[in-house]
Amino acid sequence: MKIKEINILKGVERVGNALPHPAALFGIFALITLLISFIGYYLQWGGVNPATGETINIVNLLSKDGLHKIILEMVDSYTGFAPLGIVMVAMLGIGIAESSGLIKSSINLLLIKAPESSITFLIVFTGILSNIASDLGYILVIPLAGVIFHSLGRHPIAGMAAAFAGVSGGFSANLFIGTIDPLLAGLSTEAAQIVDPEYYVMPTANYYFMVASTLVIAFTGTWVTKAIVEPRLGKYTGDIAQEEISKLNPKEIKGLKWTAVVFLMFIALIAIGLIPNNGILRGADNTIFHSPVFKGFIAVLFIVAGTCGIVYGYISGTFKKHQDVINGMNSSFKGLISFLVLVFFASQFVAWFKWSKLGILIAVKGAAFLQTADLGLIPLVIMFIIISGIINMFMGSASAKWAIMGPVFIPMFMLLGYSPELSQAVFRIGDSVTNLISPMMSFFALIIVYFEKYDSKSGIGSLMATMLPYSIAFFIAWTVLMIIWIMFGLQLGPDAGLYYIK
Repeated sequence: MKIKEINILKGVERVGNALPHPAALFGIFALITLLISFIGYYLQWGGVNPATGETINIVNLLSKDGLHKIILEMVDSYTGFAPLGIVMVAMLGIGIAESSGLIKSSINLLLIKAPESSITFLIVFTGILSNIASDLGYILVIPLAGVIFHSLGRHPIAGMAAAFAGVSGGFSANLFIGTIDPLLAGLSTEAAQIVDPEYYVMPTANYYFMVASTLVIAFTGTWVTKAIVEPRLGKYTGDIAQEEISKLNPKEIKGLKWTAVVFLMFIALIAIGLIPNNGILRGADNTIFHSPVFKGFIAVLFIVAGTCGIVYGYISGTFKKHQDVINGMNSSFKGLISFLVLVFFASQFVAWFKWSKLGILIAVKGAAFLQTADLGLIPLVIMFIIISGIINMFMGSASAKWAIMGPVFIPMFMLLGYSPELSQAVFRIGDSVTNLISPMMSFFALIIVYFEKYDSKSGIGSLMATMLPYSIAFFIAWTVLMIIWIMFGLQLGPDAGLYYIK
């Protein structure tokens, strides 16, 4: 059985590795869009939008007008692509917080101070929270969890598995808004505007659901670790000596205390601006949900994260001069180089897909099919979670997948009466639960290296066997949570319902 499992995984790995780079993939999709628009135009593909009654005819992008549009709007398609500016501004603030050592010290403190009885839960929980700082969880939390488990006389691989479950399997859950939220929201906005040009998906679109998901995933991951993974691994008998966990020095502790004070001051200022009926931070319609705090959350994230990072950096001694702060922002942008290249090709594909009317036509035809099938919302959601999870096995980047799937599934769901926020939340479940067993996940090889430190015989098969119980349990728990959410008609986030009302 193990041989068959390993062969299947190798097959998945070969297929995934054979795919072009995501940027090239979007370039190919863009060219295919041109070709299909040409064929569809001459074959007179069309339909009627049931939401507006408008007749839909494919636009030939290889025509004179189409080519002019592509050339003249190429730059605007790139610079106007919703996720681009959102991610860049968010990363400036998070870059300061990360380079100052604030995020690293916060995670260290949380894990070091944890009572032994709750250490498993806190490791999974911390892994989930670490997603706010992009890849920090993979680099810091997972190996640190192995050290902590080993120091407590427990199997270090079980500790790393628990952390990996939180960092990767709980990728979409969090108590805070991270970089993935505005990124996906930007892509969702682009896709929703295929049907409704005025529609806007806020970065907080799935916040309520993701907060609840954080607790569900943390408890589920804890149960799987204690009930399945640790008994299976047994007692650690390797020859790796126990490592000493480094404690925070007085300057770092002082920095965290002052950072907490500054953070609470921000919370107080925001509350003062939102709670009174005439609050200065309320929206133009005098509501809280349409306030600049929610609609402009990225600016708030930049200000709060940046300020807290600066305060911590100067007090702890990580920052000596203002140049260190600038260097922190610079370093965050270094990791965005590949993203900037990817976005150029993704933006052209999304724009051409929209201009050709292929997106809305596919949505109309797909919605008609689903209406005929009469699946109902819950079976539809389960099917979409499974589809997203399967695609994740072959393509690692969440944003790259959503840039492809969003323009198809969001309009389709909107025409069935379901909100873009719901489509996005369902996608995030499927995208997360198979991260743990996907060889295409960018840090998959690194996790194998971590495992090999304590067991030289570890490989893909052993990693998959360890993480598969988490993947199955997360799928079941998260799907059940979504079904409960739908049955009670709960809001997914501030002003983000389950249904689309024109």
